[in-house]
Amino acid sequence: MQEETLSKRESLRKESQTRTTLDILARLLSVGMRFKRNGSYTLNRKSKTKPNGKKTPAEEKKHYLEPEYTKVRVVDSDLKELVVLPREIDLNEWLASNTTTFFNLINLQYSTISEFCTGDTCQSMTACNTIYYWYDEKGKKSKCTAPQYVDFVMSLVQKLVTDEDIFPTKYGKEFPNSFESLVKKICRYLFHVLAHIYWAHFKETVALELQGHLNTLYAHFIVFVREFNLVDPKDMCVMDDLSEVLCTPLPPNAQQNHVTER
Repeated sequence: MQEETLSKRESLRKESQTRTTLDILARLLSVGMRFKRNGSYTLNRKSKTKPNGKKTPAEEKKHYLEPEYTKVRVVDSDLKELVVLPREIDLNEWLASNTTTFFNLINLQYSTISEFCTGDTCQSMTACNTIYYWYDEKGKKSKCTAPQYVDFVMSLVQKLVTDEDIFPTKYGKEFPNSFESLVKKICRYLFHVLAHIYWAHFKETVALELQGHLNTLYAHFIVFVREFNLVDPKDMCVMDDLSEVLCTPLPPNAQQNHVTER
């Protein structure tokens, strides 16, 4: 009875800690998807790349660092408070709950711009000056287009988070010894997807008016992986400039643009 009560308490604690930011993001991203399907915006796809697939120098500017975009957030919540491990909650349970949620939200965020991420527009999986290569189960390295890479990532993560032996959902079932290393692998891949969205598809994100959702999701994710050392800082350095801006709380008197549901 005591263990059952503790299990219920853990579930309640996890729900209260995560729903503030993540539920809002999921709700608003769904609004963005409807906005997209209704065709309420226009984009000149031909201007995205040169015929050889390379971006022009002007397009390589990091527009996502401009103050008019970085100050757009969804909520004012202290993200640090949302990621700290609550008392009486098992670390692996906390990592599993948050990792699964981030996977679902990043997958949803990418889906809003997926039609613009093609083999022609994104001939490689890039972020800043970094090209990400895919390694299969045998360790074979291969270069692939961005949509192929993201598909590999989402398929792999979906397989892992739905595996009862890796992400157990039944109370009392133990996590495998390799669980933490698998979570780190997942988070590294999810970071690559977020970085690519900013680098290659921020224009579309702004056109969809989803930059506030992306900023909040990115900041929450970065604070989470930093809290538990889930991604090597060297792997995230390509986005350090953005992380520094978004993970630093805005001053109380700063003008912040909030995103509202419609």
